[in-house]
Amino acid sequence: MHPPPGRGRPTLSLVLPIYNEQEVIPELHRQLQGFLAKLGVSAEVIFVNDGSRDASMELLREIATAEPRYRVVSFARNFGHQTAITAGIDYARGKAVVVMDADLQDPPEVVLAMVAKWREGFDVVYGRRGSREGETFFKLITAKVFYRVFAAMIPIEVPLDTGDFRLMSRRVVVALRELRETHRFVRGMVAWVGFKQTAVLYDRPGRFAGETKYPFRKMLRFAIDGITSFSVLPLRFATYLGMVISLLSVGVAIWALVARFILHATVAGWTAEVVIVSLLAAVQLLMIGILGEYIGRIYEEVKKRPLYVVGDRVNLGRKRDDDEEDEEA
Repeated sequence: MHPPPGRGRPTLSLVLPIYNEQEVIPELHRQLQGFLAKLGVSAEVIFVNDGSRDASMELLREIATAEPRYRVVSFARNFGHQTAITAGIDYARGKAVVVMDADLQDPPEVVLAMVAKWREGFDVVYGRRGSREGETFFKLITAKVFYRVFAAMIPIEVPLDTGDFRLMSRRVVVALRELRETHRFVRGMVAWVGFKQTAVLYDRPGRFAGETKYPFRKMLRFAIDGITSFSVLPLRFATYLGMVISLLSVGVAIWALVARFILHATVAGWTAEVVIVSLLAAVQLLMIGILGEYIGRIYEEVKKRPLYVVGDRVNLGRKRDDDEEDEEA
């Protein structure tokens, strides 16, 4: 017998964001049933429907009606993958919470190794990818470059070659709930809160079905969110570049004066002038763009809008989980 929704605190909560995954949900349900049967601890599964446009919500409602350990939070519209993770964390009641993708690229069996590490006393156990099947060469290279550039730019240590697939203890979850910034980079936030962290190595398989929900445009936006959320180095870069351009401008001015009054030579014509003016204009626009990214984030934060709007729930009450920590934690 499993405790009815809303009563007791399960040992483990699985959080799975869902966006247009109707082709995956039946197989996901089958694998989760087998996994929960051999898990050996009480568990709940929280599906967060991120405004899916296909039949994902209907399928989730169907399986959750028959399985009391399944709980569904459905957004009123698409709010994004990182916000869906946040909502799952908000509603998770487990003593430990595992965030994983619904496309079966995060194998449920790896969670057993994460739980074992958590039993040893680790607060965060993240999955580190040994290999990645089904990924294009371009995505592999850009991901590798981004994580290394990101790690070099921020003042905290973020593990390389990891995604959002990780287990977090309840005290980490409670700490994360205090971080309510609009532009979210959850894996960076988990690193920021600290606590005792370790890795579990696994091979990441290809998608079971469907297409990736992170095309290049979203990947670029995600990378910008990650960097600007944790680093002011781009602003400092603007300052340093401005200093270098200023020195070069002074050098050009000195050269022009020497050529005119000492060497009595004619200063180069309009071509050089146009090149210099164009360069300075490009640099100014770049700096304005960097400033705009940070100012835009300030604008989004001061509005204090909720991170998401819930349109429907299955096996869940209207209130999110409380922020109390277990005595044993």
